[in-house]
Amino acid sequence: MTQLLRVQNFTVSSDGFGAGEHQSLERPFGHADPAVLMAWAFATASFPNRTDPGGTRGLDDYFTRDFTHNIGAEIMGRNKFGPQRGPWQDHEWQGWWGEEPPFHTPVFVMTHYTRPSFTLSDTTFHFVDGEPAAALAQAREAAEGKDVRLGGGATTVREFLDADLVDTLHVAVSPVKLGSGVKLWDSPDELRDRFHLDVVPSPSGVTHYLFWRK
Repeated sequence: MTQLLRVQNFTVSSDGFGAGEHQSLERPFGHADPAVLMAWAFATASFPNRTDPGGTRGLDDYFTRDFTHNIGAEIMGRNKFGPQRGPWQDHEWQGWWGEEPPFHTPVFVMTHYTRPSFTLSDTTFHFVDGEPAAALAQAREAAEGKDVRLGGGATTVREFLDADLVDTLHVAVSPVKLGSGVKLWDSPDELRDRFHLDVVPSPSGVTHYLFWRK
């Protein structure tokens, strides 16, 4: 059975940015407010980090509920893991997710400065220096037959798209405009040469773009 590389629940602004400028420890999304950019996901009953009962059902909840389905590993860029640049200065800091990261699988962090792997709860973080295809090969082996999630950020998603490694993408386009930051695309039409596309508007105000390889 083919193992898919899937982008899931990746949210961009209406002008195509996945994060803002000036990322810091206190502001993982830079000048973008994740509470606004990702409001559609946070409101759902199945959002992975929900700590209180309730939440919305329906289309948006379907996508957040699907986040972990048949996923055996994740790949992410270094800037999704943390704001540090260059050689690692602080191995004690272990990412933005606390002691219970939401991944529950091996995670492969793309970086030119490797560091030892470590485990938090049931998530093990590995730091890999290599081309996208090499990182995907490692993640597929760790996934043990399940699919691999490409978690972002936007630069990392573009790298894997440019290497023609992505099988499916779900991108939620938020009505908020950022003006600058880390861009996924100028237009989703850029991907139509390689992917089929369905566009599904949601009552929450976001529009879901569903791509699958031709």
